[in-house]
Amino acid sequence: MPKHSFEPVLGQVDRYILDSKLLKNRLGDPTSREIIVHISPKGVELMQQGTKLPTIIYLAPFTSSGPARAGWKAFSESILQRHERLVKSGEMLPCIMVLPDTFTSLGGNQFVDSPILGNWSTWLSSDLKDSIIQRYSCNGKFGLIGKSSGGYGAMYNALVKPGHWDGVVSHSGDVGFETMFMPTFAETITHISRYGSPAKYVDEVLNAPKMSSSDFHTLMICAMAASYDPGESSDLNPFGINLPVDMVYCDIDEERWAKWLNFDTLKLIESKSNSLEALNLLFIDCGNKDQYGIQYGSRKLTSRLSQLGIKHIWQEFEGTHSGIDYRLDVSLPLLSKSLMD
Repeated sequence: MPKHSFEPVLGQVDRYILDSKLLKNRLGDPTSREIIVHISPKGVELMQQGTKLPTIIYLAPFTSSGPARAGWKAFSESILQRHERLVKSGEMLPCIMVLPDTFTSLGGNQFVDSPILGNWSTWLSSDLKDSIIQRYSCNGKFGLIGKSSGGYGAMYNALVKPGHWDGVVSHSGDVGFETMFMPTFAETITHISRYGSPAKYVDEVLNAPKMSSSDFHTLMICAMAASYDPGESSDLNPFGINLPVDMVYCDIDEERWAKWLNFDTLKLIESKSNSLEALNLLFIDCGNKDQYGIQYGSRKLTSRLSQLGIKHIWQEFEGTHSGIDYRLDVSLPLLSKSLMD
């Protein structure tokens, strides 16, 4: 049985609300978001002495958010406890750890700009960064780290926002969309078909008193469509969510599917690999038994990065997509050290 951490959080924990017009969205989700900031006791001491610290922004996986990741966990430790343990042991350098609430009504976030979900990519690189700089003594270095959707968001934003991020960690980040998503479309439209259309399904599930186990995956696919191929709003489809498959035959709509693939980091590196050259750290890992097949896209991605001459660290470990928080013990020390002047 994994050991439970009973260690109290002794450092500085701040909570503030950040409102931004960039997050205006068709879902009606709030544009005001809670931001949790954690600084270890050693970090507080250094800041009091005039030292400026680097900033690490944690991007949560799908169906989670910053406040959830900061919370208590049975037979484990919160990211705040982990942060303090790693700094106290000397494995990790003190930093400003930022955990924003990035949850959406569709169940999560891919951290891209979308009229349906909000302009999360631009928000990360502008309003969120600016708010940290204004409130804390930063050294000007910013890192992104995340798992699954959060790992995708870290990698994606490193590619599309060059110069804004100094270090990036992607734990089991979405990549290789053909392997990940195409095998799931039949299951998705089978579930949606009882409602008639993706638009009617989303409307029903968002107003339902509870969700079934099938809803979580189906809603996730709708969130991907909202992120990668947002359509126009209409009376019949107010959010503008359209799937890249035919609802009768499950045939791929090549035009819509091409829009999804344009967001696949496996394709993005072909035109934007130069954005990664200035990173102090690019760390990618994935379990060899990942349930979503992300290991296959990750292998292709890191192989292509090597061919392109992009410096990176690739680690494939024994495990699945679940229960991999322990991998933060590897990545957080590397990321913190990469962000020092």
